[in-house]
Amino acid sequence: MRRTIDWDGDAVTIIDQTALPTDYRVLRLTSVDELIDAIRRLAVRGAPALGAAGALGVVLAAREGGDVPVAARRVATARPTAVNLSWGVARALAKLDQGGAAVLAEALEILDEDERLNRAASAHAAQILLEVCPRRPLRLLSHCNAGHLATVAWGSALGVVWHLHERGLVESVLVDETRPLLQGGRLTAWELAQAGVPYRVQPDGAAAAAMARGLVDCVLVGADRIAANGDVANKIGTYGLAVVAHHHRVPLIVVAPSSTVDTALASGAEIAIEERAPEELRMFGGAAITPPDADVFNPAFDVTPAELISAVVTEHGRYRPPDHPSSL
Repeated sequence: MRRTIDWDGDAVTIIDQTALPTDYRVLRLTSVDELIDAIRRLAVRGAPALGAAGALGVVLAAREGGDVPVAARRVATARPTAVNLSWGVARALAKLDQGGAAVLAEALEILDEDERLNRAASAHAAQILLEVCPRRPLRLLSHCNAGHLATVAWGSALGVVWHLHERGLVESVLVDETRPLLQGGRLTAWELAQAGVPYRVQPDGAAAAAMARGLVDCVLVGADRIAANGDVANKIGTYGLAVVAHHHRVPLIVVAPSSTVDTALASGAEIAIEERAPEELRMFGGAAITPPDADVFNPAFDVTPAELISAVVTEHGRYRPPDHPSSL
């Protein structure tokens, strides 16, 4: 599979995630405005992929001329929750005084290292999972999309599935559809099908029933921001999933590159949570599903407290808060 986001020499190219699974198309973005629009409407999404988008946004800004730092700030604030977006912008912007070639080189390095880091993080997580889950083959549960499409390549939480599937250790994956935008049903299911991994899509509300019936050995999720204390912001519904998993003694493992850890935030209470447009809940498939004046609460993310998480895993292994005696 091609990279989710890449540079073709003149433009940013992305797999348009709003079109999947029915239409596979690649978009070329040649301006900062086009990139910001793609980020906001989720044509490109996922924290690691947004880190790459942030860096490439600075490349586009430098090529356009004008006030590059101002344009870069627009990219960095296109979505507020995933720290990787502003991290990618900052890394590329730090090279601006060395010229456009240096900015591009830094952005390309971010693209190249993304797959390496996510392969390493997911390999560490796979080993931890095998240590805490004795059953073989494994029955896993995923929420939202933390696969190839959420990164430049390979994937974070879904990368664990790739490692285990290669070894014949996956029986099946239960895929939360992930309302309201169905990133699980549309994107994760598509990736699993492409890889030949057995899966079943379920409504988000079925996860508790699946765990109560003993159908889940481990929950795997990604992250959009991880606070210093190990609290995790991820797609809305993750917190509830973690509560249920904790009740049923099902491990929940978070997998993300270390760029997702924001040590400037002491806890998840400080993470800004993006709220999406009401139409995402009022409409489905172009048809109204609520009264037209229905009020809406539509947070894109929630925060899961560290005590409900079995392990947060990065390319360095298990993440431990800075004041933990065995911090990595």
